[in-house]
Amino acid sequence: MKFAAVFPGQGSQSVGMLADLHGAYAGVRDTFAEAADVLGYDIWSLIQNGPEDKLKLTEYTQPVMFVSGVAVWRAWREAGGADAALMAGHSLGEYSALTAAGVFSFADALALVAERGRLMAAAVPDGVGGMAAVLGMDDDAIAALCEQLNGERVVQAVNFNSPGQVVISGHLDALEKACEQAKEAGARRAMLLPVSVPNHSSLMDGVVAPLADKIRSTARQDARVPVVQNLTARPSEDLSATIDLLTQHVNHPVYWTDSVRFMAAEGTGLILEMGPGKVLTGLNKRIDKSLAGACIEDVASLEKALALVNE
Repeated sequence: MKFAAVFPGQGSQSVGMLADLHGAYAGVRDTFAEAADVLGYDIWSLIQNGPEDKLKLTEYTQPVMFVSGVAVWRAWREAGGADAALMAGHSLGEYSALTAAGVFSFADALALVAERGRLMAAAVPDGVGGMAAVLGMDDDAIAALCEQLNGERVVQAVNFNSPGQVVISGHLDALEKACEQAKEAGARRAMLLPVSVPNHSSLMDGVVAPLADKIRSTARQDARVPVVQNLTARPSEDLSATIDLLTQHVNHPVYWTDSVRFMAAEGTGLILEMGPGKVLTGLNKRIDKSLAGACIEDVASLEKALALVNE
């Protein structure tokens, strides 16, 4: 069956994840060992032992999720899994997708992601910015509400995750006001998320130039598999366009709903989430109920995914 491989971003991490795959596949163990060499610390020990508070810090979460996504993809291939017809990643997961597609080497991309995490963590003082989820409100309505409030205090709609689920980002006081007004306007829920960094908002503008320099100085090559990028919900026509979009990624929205609809329109009947977690699998089902989906995060789920593809 024709399938797409998708990679999760921040928020899917948990202490103890991927232990089963780490024990079963040499490729997973090698991936984490290589990551430790690049990062200069034992990332596998952090994942298995925590503490959870450290695992949630952006400068650690981003390398953790990047390495985890690539490790799961390598386990899939080691187990005999076929190559994907399309790839995509949610937010940070786009770096995992580009690496799995062969655009960047693993070591180069990890160094890039580690720098991204450091820059983003330093962009806004602790307690100043964050993100919130708004559920059960029309996407255009929440975007319009944010546009009305956005000004000296930043609040912007940044993650269009599924119909009726939008994540907003900006200053904490502006987010709280937007949540209050969203509830008054009929939102089912509107709540702050445990995220200290206002990802994808204009508060990340200061990260763009140094990160773009790092991206443009990183070796790359043409993708082996088309990668549907967050900002356009399409694969780019060439490598130059892919890199241009990546340099804009940090302070622009994630159009996940449109990305999944594009993959479905291309004839993809199955989307495999290269875990950990099942966040994207849940979103994808809400976007298009006709799509089959599965998350790979342990040996049993990998074997189940192999059976789905081979049906």
